[in-house]
Amino acid sequence: MSEQQIPLQLSTRPTTWTTDPEQRRRLSRRAQLLAGASVTYNVIEAAIAITAGLVAGSVALVGFGLDSVVEVSSGLIILWQFGHRLPETRERQALRLLAFSFFGLAAYVTFESARALISGSEPDPSPVGIGLAIASLIVMPFLSWAQRRTGKALGSDAVVADSTQTLLCTYLSAVLLAGLLLNATLGWAWADPIAGLFIAAVAAKEGREAWRGKGCCSDPTAPCGIAATER
Repeated sequence: MSEQQIPLQLSTRPTTWTTDPEQRRRLSRRAQLLAGASVTYNVIEAAIAITAGLVAGSVALVGFGLDSVVEVSSGLIILWQFGHRLPETRERQALRLLAFSFFGLAAYVTFESARALISGSEPDPSPVGIGLAIASLIVMPFLSWAQRRTGKALGSDAVVADSTQTLLCTYLSAVLLAGLLLNATLGWAWADPIAGLFIAAVAAKEGREAWRGKGCCSDPTAPCGIAATER
């Protein structure tokens, strides 16, 4: 009886990645489509946020727009990676490029937020920025969920990191919305650069994790990339 239980236990071990070549090709195409959708949305979002932020003098809104630029670069990196016949061979390069984009965002927003706090500048209310933040709170969670599910099925840390960028946009939308509303309703000008510093801190954390390659494949017992396809 005990001899029959051993293979039964092994056969029920859960896995989240797929090794089927045809399924992996479909998932790769899905990753490209999702990256394309992310790039399109974030180009529009960046243009609106940066323009509205410059008009209102809002460092948080400009920082949010720059985060959208980072997300555009993230999507382009995924498109570059999966444009290769063996996208797994570009995994580490993609993660390093994603990390650099996070670090660049964190450095810029930290500088601008600190300058705003020191100078005591007061941004104008931005109804456009508030509407944009609400729209992102609605759209981004669904896109991030689809990206993360696809990345885990592929065993790709880069795709999962891209989904984290998208999820980060959701969190930042909430922080941005709070800062803009506090400034517009209560006149708390300091809430805007504080929101910017929060954005910078989260971006720096995500950049560090992308650089270290932390994600769905960081566990050595969970094969990914080429290793997954060979098993």
